[in-house]
Amino acid sequence: MNQAKIRPPAVAGMFYADDPDVLRAQVGALLRAVPAAGPAPKAVIVPHAGYIYSGPIAASAYARIAKAHLGIRRVVLLGPAHRVAFNGIAVSSAAAFTTPLGSVPVDQQALRLIDDLPQVRVFDPAHAAEHSLEVQLPFLQLALDDFTLVPLVVGDATPEQVDEVLERLWGGAETLIVISSDLSHYHDYDHARQLDQATSRAIEALRDQDIGYDDACGRIAVNGLLQSARHHGLRAHTVDLRNSGDTAGSRDRVVGYGAYVFEPL
Repeated sequence: MNQAKIRPPAVAGMFYADDPDVLRAQVGALLRAVPAAGPAPKAVIVPHAGYIYSGPIAASAYARIAKAHLGIRRVVLLGPAHRVAFNGIAVSSAAAFTTPLGSVPVDQQALRLIDDLPQVRVFDPAHAAEHSLEVQLPFLQLALDDFTLVPLVVGDATPEQVDEVLERLWGGAETLIVISSDLSHYHDYDHARQLDQATSRAIEALRDQDIGYDDACGRIAVNGLLQSARHHGLRAHTVDLRNSGDTAGSRDRVVGYGAYVFEPL
């Protein structure tokens, strides 16, 4: 495979371990530490901080995926842009995304389903240093067998534009949708809990209109998923809700982390 067409890890050794054995053991332990009860979700919302902060919360959703992994063959992964400002939704020209655990092929056939949408374009700078997608990959690599990836970084777009993309890629049981988003940022512990509980209630009610700019960094993709969930008759359930003050940080300025699963009614 042409090395120029592989997206290498950008935050290995920072957000998660760069040694494959250490990483495999770390993620495996996180997945084993939470129960995996419940049906296989069609979609999940998971946080994207360093694993010491948000890994246990993300694992609570990925454990559900691992339980029913055999049917999942494609992952549509959306996360917000943190490094580069741009309009629309960015796809990558890479043929694969890599982590210390190996390579995940990009689903070129799926990308062709959305390449005529005006909000979608190939824009590699959006992917080069972006962590919101990358930190999900080791969890997916351990939770699933072989799968292809549809990596989408969401820039200045609308929830309706995300919903339109998801409708094209929705598929059946073979397709899992993963939205990468943290919740509130840099409030004190008690205030953050109040804000994040309100956001969780909005997610569970599929009320995208109640989730604003300061409620979730991935709010555009989250709100697009909530619109799609209404169209497809899904219900949302909170499986974990904590913040950095609960895991590995002080309680003066915390970041909120929630894990949510979406299942048929």
